[in-house]
Amino acid sequence: MVPLSVIEAQARTRALVRPAPVEWVGLETALGRVLAAPLKARLDHPAAPVSAMDGYACKGADTNDRAKALAVVGEVPAGRAFDRGIGQGEAVRIFTGGVVPDGADAILIQENARAEGGTVFPLEPVAPGVFVRPKGLDFRTGDALLRPGRVLDPIALALAAGMGHLWLPVRRRPRVAVLGTGDELVRPGEAAAAHQVISSNNLVLAGLARLWGGEPVDLGIARDTPGALAEALEGAEGADIVVTSGGASVGDYDLVQSVAGKGGLDLDFWKIAMRPGKPLIAGRFRGAAFLGLPGNPVSAAVCGVVFLRGMLKSALGLDPALPWRPVPLHRALAANDGREEMMRAFYVGGADGAVSVDPAPRQDSSMLATLALADALVRRPVRDPARAAGEACDTLDLRAALNPLG
Repeated sequence: MVPLSVIEAQARTRALVRPAPVEWVGLETALGRVLAAPLKARLDHPAAPVSAMDGYACKGADTNDRAKALAVVGEVPAGRAFDRGIGQGEAVRIFTGGVVPDGADAILIQENARAEGGTVFPLEPVAPGVFVRPKGLDFRTGDALLRPGRVLDPIALALAAGMGHLWLPVRRRPRVAVLGTGDELVRPGEAAAAHQVISSNNLVLAGLARLWGGEPVDLGIARDTPGALAEALEGAEGADIVVTSGGASVGDYDLVQSVAGKGGLDLDFWKIAMRPGKPLIAGRFRGAAFLGLPGNPVSAAVCGVVFLRGMLKSALGLDPALPWRPVPLHRALAANDGREEMMRAFYVGGADGAVSVDPAPRQDSSMLATLALADALVRRPVRDPARAAGEACDTLDLRAALNPLG
């Protein structure tokens, strides 16, 4: 099977996922969820004309004569009703947020008023409408203010509450089953002999899935036997996406494709023209999208960023595209070969405030520390010619890519 280009592999892995179903959640649990339907206002806001300042509600025309006192006939704090209107020559003491009484059309702010006993004198005239927030200034009943695909941040939730909503329709979090494979793996916290390594891929992939809106299910570590792998895959029942790491290549102990195939895997493709991450498996497994990643920790993590992120975003109705941008290289790079390369890189600030990007000198796919400390990935296309320092290369800011609301 000829290795696919990265862009084609991205499109095909995203096509494997299905839109996540809709569920209803309360406001207090909706943070970070993705809105699944338009949200319309159920009321006007404000529900009546209200004062924007502390002062006196009055008729604007009554403030043109500074020598003429207005009779103060009541008080309207915010949150209290006022049960009468005002007439000519009258005013009502009002506070910010108070409902403007019938008959009043302006607010004489207290800085421009002189109170004497039960009266108030205008120090400056005020035009009708000044400092009055009309009914429905913010929004009116039926206004569709929050649209499908909005990631519900705290401000969006505040708006939803103000619109009169307690329950919100959101996309269900896709269930992501994560399985590590390999006899060499031990769990974090266990002592590792010289021939063993501490497993990190489950932690990385489950964490990435949660960051991007998924609900991870850790299936643990399967040993390198067909029986152990087949048994572990049984735990993926009900998942929307199944992600394995390790066992995706062509060695004697690379069993994922054959065992999953016997268990129901409908293979879409195997192998991509990318470094790190060539032995990638994709297909559908018992109704779920299936992504078989390499076992090297950097390969698994980078493939997670390049492929799993887009799959989850697609399931949630979000834009799956990665935010690549051109950034000048800090140093020259040799020509690239026949695989698209994702180079771990660091930002370098110049004296003039300009930023360049410096790929790490060693790009070994086992070097997790380099990836963890890196600021970015630099993308080198297939057969990309040698690049001089200062030339721009497509760069992915890793902090932005890992943003749970991005």
